[in-house]
Amino acid sequence: MEATRPASRILAMLELLQDRPGMTGPDLATALGVTTRTIRRYVATLQDMGIPVEPTAGRIGGYWLRPGYRLPPLMFSADEAIGLAVALLTTRISGQDDLPAPVASALAKIERSLPHELSARIETIRNGFRTARNPWPETGVFPQPEVLALLIQASLSHRRCWIRYGSAEGNQTSRDVDPYGVLFLDGRWYAHGWCHLRKDTRTFRIDRIRRMDLMPATFEPPEAFDIEEAVMRSIAMTRTGGEFEVLVEASLDRVRDYLPSPIALHEAVSETQTRTWGTTDNPYWIASRIGALPFAVQVVKSESLKAAMREIGERMIAAGNGSR
Repeated sequence: MEATRPASRILAMLELLQDRPGMTGPDLATALGVTTRTIRRYVATLQDMGIPVEPTAGRIGGYWLRPGYRLPPLMFSADEAIGLAVALLTTRISGQDDLPAPVASALAKIERSLPHELSARIETIRNGFRTARNPWPETGVFPQPEVLALLIQASLSHRRCWIRYGSAEGNQTSRDVDPYGVLFLDGRWYAHGWCHLRKDTRTFRIDRIRRMDLMPATFEPPEAFDIEEAVMRSIAMTRTGGEFEVLVEASLDRVRDYLPSPIALHEAVSETQTRTWGTTDNPYWIASRIGALPFAVQVVKSESLKAAMREIGERMIAAGNGSR
């Protein structure tokens, strides 16, 4: 570890204690190339700065950081700083140039604290790559960080919460919710749990939660609850255009490869046949996905899906025959 000036060595010692609590004075002295007496002086300097470095009991004596009123300063290597910046830059919504406000603020603080060379490298990365256009404009919506943190806390501690929730139409309702889990899926954050207003389970887009408070009441989530399965099922079954159902002459695993959740739900009828169903507000889109399956398919429902598949099929036959 390269640390030639006293201030650099003090910060380097702090980094060592953050990574390896309990290091002894001799170990620290060896790592920093100083004497154990100097290490004791560095400890006193950190304590004077309000950083709670305390000795451990024993003949040799080690040092550790006790949680205190002031957090120790964060220090990053060049690779860590660039890796963190890249991770923050990838939260940029595709098809847009701006980072979410709290992410942009955090990245700006990191860049201001870095040496010029590192800051310039991050700026090069920022300006040197593009984010693909997003075919689904509403994806990638960033939630309020405080709401997201509170929801995860409520889920882990089994605490009921009160939320002010906005629908896609802009209407707002107040709800008491038992959040069973939180999921990040395709650029969106979701919470799933029991809604006391609707007396049923519901999936909530966290970016639509305008306000949230923790409540004293607690709950017990269902046994073996799977947040991913619950959200996928909810999305697949809550589109507004009605239900569809098809039978596919292929195994469950093969059908899932072509129609992954939450496009549709699947269950094995036999080793060679799969039932696929869900809801859709665009029968032509789901018809095109089903029509692309390299398997025989029977449409059980709906009439709108059958009509869309017939129309698409006629156009494909005409195209194949060279007709216009």
